Amino acid sequence: MNDPVLHELLHPSHWKAAVGYANGVLASGRTIFVGGQIGWNGAQVFESDDFVAQVHQALANIVEVLNEAGAGPEHVVRLTWYVTDKQEYLARLKEVGAAYREVMGKHFPAMTMVQVADLIEDRAKVEIEATAVLPEA
Repeated sequence: MNDPVLHELLHPSHWKAAVGYANGVLASGRTIFVGGQIGWNGAQVFESDDFVAQVHQALANIVEVLNEAGAGPEHVVRLTWYVTDKQEYLARLKEVGAAYREVMGKHFPAMTMVQVADLIEDRAKVEIEATAVLPEA
């Protein structure tokens, strides 16, 4: 994944700095849409009911799907997070951040987070979908 990443972060100069996300991203290339990934492994088995562990696994799943297209975390331009408990996310923000950086590095695309009443899989506490742009060859 030595391709140059051709993304431009969009941030109005008079806005307060975004921390841990981008307000917008301008990108050009081949678009990859990754469906919502939850905290189970490739065999569809939950290894943990812990929220942070599920965040880590969901992000790792996204990276594995991206790898199928020759892409990596650096190509992600947007993430949409669905969490079942906003308070748990906020209470464990430092741990979530550490898990995020371990999988995604210091790459912070445009992000949206929404609290939902439930997810399809009963044990799932988070679902994350991604959009990535791979530069043209």
